[in-house]
Amino acid sequence: MNTGAIKTGVLSFGMSGKLFHCPFLHAHPQFELRAVVERTKKEAQSVYEGILSYGSVDEILADAAIELIVVNTPNLTHCDFALAALRAGKHVLMEKPFTITSAEAKMLFEEARKCNRSILPYQNRRYDSDFLSVKEVLDSGQLGRLVEFHLRYDRYKYSIGPKVMKESPVPGSGLLYDLGPHLLDAVLSLFGTPLEWRKTKGHFRKHTQVDDYAHIHLLFPEGLNVFLSMSLLVVDAQPAFVLHGTQGSFIKQRADVQERQLLEGISPLDAHFGIEDPEKEGLLSCITEDGRKEQEKIVSPKGSYVRVFDNVYQSIREGKAYPVSEEQIIQQLEILES
Repeated sequence: MNTGAIKTGVLSFGMSGKLFHCPFLHAHPQFELRAVVERTKKEAQSVYEGILSYGSVDEILADAAIELIVVNTPNLTHCDFALAALRAGKHVLMEKPFTITSAEAKMLFEEARKCNRSILPYQNRRYDSDFLSVKEVLDSGQLGRLVEFHLRYDRYKYSIGPKVMKESPVPGSGLLYDLGPHLLDAVLSLFGTPLEWRKTKGHFRKHTQVDDYAHIHLLFPEGLNVFLSMSLLVVDAQPAFVLHGTQGSFIKQRADVQERQLLEGISPLDAHFGIEDPEKEGLLSCITEDGRKEQEKIVSPKGSYVRVFDNVYQSIREGKAYPVSEEQIIQQLEILES
Protein backbone atom coordinates (compact mmCIF):
# COMPACT_ATOMS: atom_id res chain seq x y z
CA MET A 1 0.00 0.00 0.00
CA ASN A 2 1.29 3.46 -0.94
CA THR A 3 1.57 5.55 2.22
CA GLY A 4 3.42 8.56 0.80
CA ALA A 5 2.13 12.08 0.32
CA ILE A 6 -0.51 12.41 -2.38
CA LYS A 7 0.84 14.48 -5.26
CA THR A 8 -1.96 16.84 -6.23
CA GLY A 9 -2.85 19.17 -9.09
CA VAL A 10 -5.43 21.98 -8.94
CA LEU A 11 -7.32 22.97 -12.09
CA SER A 12 -7.70 26.67 -11.25
CA PHE A 13 -5.71 29.20 -9.22
CA GLY A 14 -8.67 31.55 -8.77
CA MET A 15 -10.31 32.29 -5.43
CA SER A 16 -11.17 28.70 -4.52
CA GLY A 17 -7.70 27.48 -5.50
CA LYS A 18 -5.92 30.26 -3.65
CA LEU A 19 -8.04 30.04 -0.48
CA PHE A 20 -9.70 26.67 -0.05
CA HIS A 21 -7.33 24.21 -1.68
CA CYS A 22 -3.71 25.26 -2.20
CA PRO A 23 -3.02 26.50 1.37
CA PHE A 24 -4.21 23.17 2.80
CA LEU A 25 -2.48 21.00 0.20
CA HIS A 26 0.74 22.94 0.84
CA ALA A 27 0.51 22.79 4.66
CA HIS A 28 -0.82 19.23 5.05
CA PRO A 29 2.04 16.73 5.56
CA GLN A 30 0.18 13.99 3.69
CA PHE A 31 -0.17 15.98 0.45
CA GLU A 32 2.25 17.48 -2.03
CA LEU A 33 0.95 20.49 -3.98
CA ARG A 34 2.65 19.74 -7.31
CA ALA A 35 0.88 21.82 -9.96
CA VAL A 36 -1.90 24.22 -10.91
CA VAL A 37 -3.47 25.35 -14.17
CA GLU A 38 -3.02 29.05 -14.98
CA ARG A 39 -4.12 29.95 -18.48
CA THR A 40 -3.15 33.65 -18.41
CA LYS A 41 -1.70 35.15 -15.23
CA LYS A 42 1.15 33.13 -13.70
CA GLU A 43 0.93 33.84 -9.97
CA ALA A 44 1.27 30.51 -8.20
CA GLN A 45 5.07 30.32 -8.34
CA SER A 46 5.35 33.59 -6.42
CA VAL A 47 3.41 31.96 -3.56
CA TYR A 48 4.59 28.34 -3.74
CA GLU A 49 8.22 27.88 -4.65
CA GLY A 50 8.79 25.09 -7.15
CA ILE A 51 5.13 24.57 -8.07
CA LEU A 52 4.45 23.71 -11.70
CA SER A 53 2.13 26.01 -13.64
CA TYR A 54 0.46 24.39 -16.62
CA GLY A 55 -1.37 26.30 -19.33
CA SER A 56 -4.19 23.81 -19.85
CA VAL A 57 -6.13 20.97 -18.26
CA ASP A 58 -4.74 18.54 -20.83
CA GLU A 59 -1.19 19.37 -19.73
CA ILE A 60 -1.82 18.82 -16.03
CA LEU A 61 -3.66 15.55 -16.69
CA ALA A 62 -0.65 14.34 -18.69
CA ASP A 63 1.60 14.73 -15.63
CA ALA A 64 2.11 11.10 -14.61
CA ALA A 65 3.32 12.03 -11.13
CA ILE A 66 -0.02 13.59 -10.15
CA GLU A 67 -2.38 11.21 -8.35
CA LEU A 68 -5.19 13.60 -7.31
CA ILE A 69 -6.86 16.36 -9.31
CA VAL A 70 -8.95 19.10 -7.69
CA VAL A 71 -11.77 20.15 -10.03
CA ASN A 72 -12.51 23.75 -9.02
CA THR A 73 -13.37 25.24 -12.40
CA PRO A 74 -16.72 26.87 -13.42
CA ASN A 75 -19.72 24.72 -12.53
CA LEU A 76 -20.63 23.83 -16.12
CA THR A 77 -17.18 22.24 -16.68
CA HIS A 78 -17.10 19.98 -13.63
CA CYS A 79 -18.46 16.85 -15.25
CA ASP A 80 -16.24 16.91 -18.36
CA PHE A 81 -13.03 17.70 -16.46
CA ALA A 82 -13.73 15.08 -13.78
CA LEU A 83 -14.41 12.45 -16.43
CA ALA A 84 -11.16 13.31 -18.22
CA ALA A 85 -9.22 13.14 -14.93
CA LEU A 86 -10.64 9.73 -14.03
CA ARG A 87 -9.79 8.36 -17.48
CA ALA A 88 -6.28 9.75 -17.06
CA GLY A 89 -5.91 7.57 -13.96
CA LYS A 90 -6.35 10.32 -11.37
CA HIS A 91 -8.39 10.45 -8.19
CA VAL A 92 -10.70 13.49 -8.14
CA LEU A 93 -11.75 15.99 -5.46
CA MET A 94 -14.85 17.83 -6.74
CA GLU A 95 -15.77 21.36 -5.73
CA LYS A 96 -19.44 22.15 -5.24
CA PRO A 97 -21.74 21.77 -7.02
CA PHE A 98 -20.53 18.25 -7.72
CA THR A 99 -22.19 18.37 -11.13
CA ILE A 100 -25.23 20.11 -12.62
CA THR A 101 -27.48 17.04 -12.74
CA SER A 102 -27.89 13.86 -10.76
CA ALA A 103 -27.49 11.86 -14.00
CA GLU A 104 -24.02 13.32 -14.47
CA ALA A 105 -23.11 12.47 -10.88
CA LYS A 106 -24.28 8.88 -11.25
CA MET A 107 -22.23 8.52 -14.44
CA LEU A 108 -19.08 9.87 -12.73
CA PHE A 109 -19.43 7.60 -9.71
CA GLU A 110 -19.83 4.61 -12.03
CA GLU A 111 -16.84 5.72 -14.12
CA ALA A 112 -14.73 6.04 -10.96
CA ARG A 113 -15.55 2.44 -10.08
CA LYS A 114 -14.61 1.29 -13.59
CA CYS A 115 -11.30 3.17 -13.34
CA ASN A 116 -10.64 1.97 -9.77
CA ARG A 117 -10.32 5.58 -8.67
CA SER A 118 -12.01 7.75 -6.04
CA ILE A 119 -14.18 10.76 -6.82
CA LEU A 120 -14.80 12.71 -3.63
CA PRO A 121 -17.10 15.70 -2.99
CA TYR A 122 -15.52 18.78 -1.38
CA GLN A 123 -18.03 19.91 1.28
CA ASN A 124 -15.87 21.99 3.60
CA ARG A 125 -18.73 23.68 5.49
CA ARG A 126 -19.23 20.51 7.52
CA TYR A 127 -16.16 21.74 9.40
CA ASP A 128 -17.30 25.31 10.05
CA SER A 129 -17.20 26.15 13.75
CA ASP A 130 -20.81 27.38 13.75
CA PHE A 131 -22.13 24.19 12.11
CA LEU A 132 -20.11 22.03 14.52
CA SER A 133 -21.72 23.96 17.39
CA VAL A 134 -25.20 23.25 16.03
CA LYS A 135 -24.34 19.58 15.64
CA GLU A 136 -23.13 19.36 19.25
CA VAL A 137 -26.36 20.94 20.56
CA LEU A 138 -28.48 18.55 18.49
CA ASP A 139 -26.47 15.55 19.65
CA SER A 140 -26.87 16.62 23.30
CA GLY A 141 -30.64 16.09 23.15
CA GLN A 142 -31.30 19.29 25.10
CA LEU A 143 -33.77 20.60 22.52
CA GLY A 144 -35.99 17.55 22.85
CA ARG A 145 -37.76 16.48 19.67
CA LEU A 146 -36.79 18.91 16.93
CA VAL A 147 -39.74 20.74 15.37
CA GLU A 148 -38.16 23.20 12.96
CA PHE A 149 -34.67 24.01 11.67
CA HIS A 150 -33.83 27.23 9.80
CA LEU A 151 -30.52 27.57 7.96
CA ARG A 152 -29.60 30.57 5.83
CA TYR A 153 -26.87 32.40 3.92
CA ASP A 154 -27.34 36.18 3.82
CA ARG A 155 -25.30 38.55 1.67
CA TYR A 156 -25.80 41.94 0.09
CA LYS A 157 -24.50 42.24 -3.46
CA TYR A 158 -26.92 44.27 -5.56
CA SER A 159 -24.56 44.91 -8.45
CA ILE A 160 -24.00 42.28 -11.12
CA GLY A 161 -20.71 40.51 -10.40
CA PRO A 162 -17.75 40.34 -12.81
CA LYS A 163 -17.67 36.53 -13.08
CA VAL A 164 -19.38 35.87 -16.41
CA MET A 165 -20.11 32.19 -15.81
CA LYS A 166 -21.81 32.97 -12.47
CA GLU A 167 -23.99 35.76 -13.90
CA SER A 168 -24.90 34.17 -17.26
CA PRO A 169 -28.05 32.04 -17.67
CA VAL A 170 -26.22 28.75 -18.24
CA PRO A 171 -26.81 25.45 -16.43
CA GLY A 172 -25.46 25.57 -12.88
CA SER A 173 -25.30 29.35 -12.56
CA GLY A 174 -27.18 31.45 -10.02
CA LEU A 175 -27.40 31.56 -6.25
CA LEU A 176 -29.18 28.23 -5.78
CA TYR A 177 -26.29 26.27 -7.31
CA ASP A 178 -23.72 28.52 -5.60
CA LEU A 179 -24.91 28.28 -1.98
CA GLY A 180 -27.54 25.55 -2.13
CA PRO A 181 -24.95 22.72 -2.04
CA HIS A 182 -23.61 24.01 1.30
CA LEU A 183 -27.04 24.23 2.93
CA LEU A 184 -28.34 20.96 1.49
CA ASP A 185 -25.22 19.07 2.53
CA ALA A 186 -25.68 20.33 6.08
CA VAL A 187 -29.26 19.10 6.43
CA LEU A 188 -28.74 15.82 4.55
CA SER A 189 -25.78 15.02 6.81
CA LEU A 190 -27.88 15.76 9.90
CA PHE A 191 -31.29 14.36 9.01
CA GLY A 192 -30.95 11.98 6.07
CA THR A 193 -33.41 11.76 3.18
CA PRO A 194 -36.35 14.20 3.10
CA LEU A 195 -39.85 12.95 2.47
CA GLU A 196 -40.66 15.88 0.18
CA TRP A 197 -39.55 19.42 -0.65
CA ARG A 198 -40.71 22.65 -2.27
CA LYS A 199 -38.40 25.16 -3.90
CA THR A 200 -38.68 28.85 -4.79
CA LYS A 201 -36.27 31.06 -6.75
CA GLY A 202 -36.30 34.83 -7.30
CA HIS A 203 -34.69 37.40 -9.60
CA PHE A 204 -34.57 40.84 -7.95
CA ARG A 205 -31.39 42.71 -8.94
CA LYS A 206 -31.68 45.08 -11.88
CA HIS A 207 -30.63 43.32 -15.11
CA THR A 208 -29.91 40.02 -13.36
CA GLN A 209 -30.00 36.96 -15.60
CA VAL A 210 -29.70 34.44 -12.76
CA ASP A 211 -31.50 33.79 -9.49
CA ASP A 212 -30.33 35.95 -6.58
CA TYR A 213 -32.76 34.51 -4.02
CA ALA A 214 -33.74 30.92 -3.27
CA HIS A 215 -35.72 29.08 -0.61
CA ILE A 216 -36.21 25.35 -0.03
CA HIS A 217 -38.70 23.86 2.41
CA LEU A 218 -38.00 20.21 3.24
CA LEU A 219 -40.18 17.83 5.25
CA PHE A 220 -38.44 15.04 7.15
CA PRO A 221 -39.83 12.08 9.15
CA GLU A 222 -41.58 12.79 12.47
CA GLY A 223 -42.88 16.10 11.16
CA LEU A 224 -39.54 17.96 11.16
CA ASN A 225 -39.69 21.04 8.93
CA VAL A 226 -36.41 22.43 7.55
CA PHE A 227 -36.21 25.84 5.87
CA LEU A 228 -33.21 26.84 3.76
CA SER A 229 -32.86 30.44 2.59
CA MET A 230 -30.15 32.14 0.56
CA SER A 231 -30.18 35.73 -0.65
CA LEU A 232 -27.94 38.41 -2.15
CA LEU A 233 -30.28 41.12 -0.87
CA VAL A 234 -30.09 41.06 2.93
CA VAL A 235 -28.46 44.17 4.36
CA ASP A 236 -28.47 42.98 7.98
CA ALA A 237 -27.64 39.28 8.14
CA GLN A 238 -30.07 37.23 10.20
CA PRO A 239 -29.05 34.34 12.50
CA ALA A 240 -27.74 31.59 10.27
CA PHE A 241 -29.11 28.77 12.43
CA VAL A 242 -32.44 28.80 14.28
CA LEU A 243 -33.54 25.55 15.92
CA HIS A 244 -36.75 24.96 17.85
CA GLY A 245 -37.57 21.74 19.70
CA THR A 246 -40.09 20.54 22.25
CA GLN A 247 -37.78 21.47 25.13
CA GLY A 248 -35.71 24.36 23.87
CA SER A 249 -34.31 26.60 21.14
CA PHE A 250 -30.84 27.38 19.83
CA ILE A 251 -29.90 30.54 17.93
CA LYS A 252 -26.51 30.91 16.24
CA GLN A 253 -25.02 33.62 14.02
CA ARG A 254 -22.78 32.65 11.14
CA ALA A 255 -19.43 33.05 12.86
CA ASP A 256 -16.82 30.80 11.26
CA VAL A 257 -13.59 32.74 10.71
CA GLN A 258 -11.63 30.41 8.42
CA GLU A 259 -12.33 32.21 5.13
CA ARG A 260 -11.35 35.57 6.65
CA GLN A 261 -8.20 34.09 8.16
CA LEU A 262 -7.21 32.55 4.84
CA LEU A 263 -7.68 35.94 3.14
CA GLU A 264 -5.38 37.40 5.78
CA GLY A 265 -2.73 34.82 4.94
CA ILE A 266 -2.99 32.88 8.20
CA SER A 267 -1.81 29.29 7.88
CA PRO A 268 -4.34 26.48 8.44
CA LEU A 269 -1.79 25.05 10.90
CA ASP A 270 -1.78 28.21 13.06
CA ALA A 271 -2.95 27.51 16.63
CA HIS A 272 -5.64 30.19 16.34
CA PHE A 273 -6.97 29.05 12.97
CA GLY A 274 -10.69 28.23 13.05
CA ILE A 275 -11.38 29.68 16.51
CA GLU A 276 -14.41 31.97 16.51
CA ASP A 277 -14.16 35.57 17.62
CA PRO A 278 -15.21 36.31 21.24
CA GLU A 279 -18.89 37.11 21.84
CA LYS A 280 -20.02 34.96 18.91
CA GLU A 281 -21.42 32.17 21.07
CA GLY A 282 -24.77 30.62 20.26
CA LEU A 283 -27.66 31.01 22.70
CA LEU A 284 -29.30 27.86 24.04
CA SER A 285 -32.65 28.38 25.79
CA CYS A 286 -34.33 25.43 27.53
CA ILE A 287 -37.34 24.85 29.76
CA THR A 288 -36.65 22.90 32.95
CA GLU A 289 -38.96 20.24 34.40
CA ASP A 290 -40.43 22.83 36.78
CA GLY A 291 -41.18 25.24 33.92
CA ARG A 292 -38.27 27.69 34.32
CA LYS A 293 -36.39 29.05 31.34
CA GLU A 294 -32.63 28.57 31.51
CA GLN A 295 -30.23 30.13 29.03
CA GLU A 296 -26.63 29.22 28.26
CA LYS A 297 -24.07 30.59 25.82
CA ILE A 298 -22.46 27.81 23.79
CA VAL A 299 -18.86 28.24 22.67
CA SER A 300 -18.25 26.61 19.29
CA PRO A 301 -15.65 23.93 18.68
CA LYS A 302 -12.63 24.92 16.61
CA GLY A 303 -13.40 24.76 12.91
CA SER A 304 -10.90 23.19 10.55
CA TYR A 305 -11.07 22.57 6.82
CA VAL A 306 -7.90 20.55 7.34
CA ARG A 307 -10.25 17.72 8.26
CA VAL A 308 -11.55 17.59 4.67
CA PHE A 309 -8.05 16.73 3.52
CA ASP A 310 -7.63 14.26 6.38
CA ASN A 311 -10.74 12.53 5.03
CA VAL A 312 -9.44 12.59 1.45
CA TYR A 313 -6.14 11.02 2.47
CA GLN A 314 -7.82 8.36 4.62
CA SER A 315 -10.20 7.47 1.79
CA ILE A 316 -7.53 7.22 -0.92
CA ARG A 317 -4.65 5.73 1.07
CA GLU A 318 -6.43 3.75 3.79
CA GLY A 319 -9.73 2.80 2.13
CA LYS A 320 -11.87 4.42 4.83
CA ALA A 321 -15.42 5.49 4.04
CA TYR A 322 -15.62 9.14 2.97
CA PRO A 323 -18.04 11.20 5.13
CA VAL A 324 -19.96 12.65 2.17
CA SER A 325 -21.67 9.70 0.53
CA GLU A 326 -22.61 9.09 -3.09
CA GLU A 327 -26.25 8.91 -2.02
CA GLN A 328 -26.09 12.31 -0.33
CA ILE A 329 -24.63 13.96 -3.43
CA ILE A 330 -27.24 12.43 -5.73
CA GLN A 331 -30.03 13.50 -3.37
CA GLN A 332 -28.58 17.02 -3.18
CA LEU A 333 -28.55 17.31 -6.98
CA GLU A 334 -32.04 15.87 -7.35
CA ILE A 335 -33.28 18.71 -5.13
CA LEU A 336 -31.25 21.38 -6.95
CA GLU A 337 -32.36 20.26 -10.43
CA SER A 338 -36.03 19.60 -9.55
